[in-house]
Amino acid sequence: MAEEKVTTAAKAPAKGKKKNAKAPVFGVVHIYCSFNNTIVTVSDDKGNTVAWSTAGSHGFKGTKKSTPFAAQITSNAAAEKAVNMGMREVAVKVCGPGQGRETAVRALAQAGLVVSSIKDVTPIPHNGCRPPKARRV
Repeated sequence: MAEEKVTTAAKAPAKGKKKNAKAPVFGVVHIYCSFNNTIVTVSDDKGNTVAWSTAGSHGFKGTKKSTPFAAQITSNAAAEKAVNMGMREVAVKVCGPGQGRETAVRALAQAGLVVSSIKDVTPIPHNGCRPPKARRV
């Protein structure tokens, strides 16, 4: 039995072109402020993500991630990415009970985006699931 030498050259992964597509002029900013973190996502009107940012990705750790200052830095970074891609006007959807809700919206305006509307999309139960028992601290 003859052993065949299999010489298969390892193919280098095909490098795709980096997307340099321009963002549309109008978009939607989703701001999620929880008690632990702040997440800002900028999308076009179809829902495709254009830019995003989180408080943890900017060096905030632990309880500092949920502060208004962290929300401001996070929102500003996401807005600058969107402005660099060509976005000018946004509708804002805010979700969650966190502290940085208003600060994040103000930072969008400071970064050069025109805020056309602000909507609170926090889910509120209409007597659905039973809430967890109260914490004893």
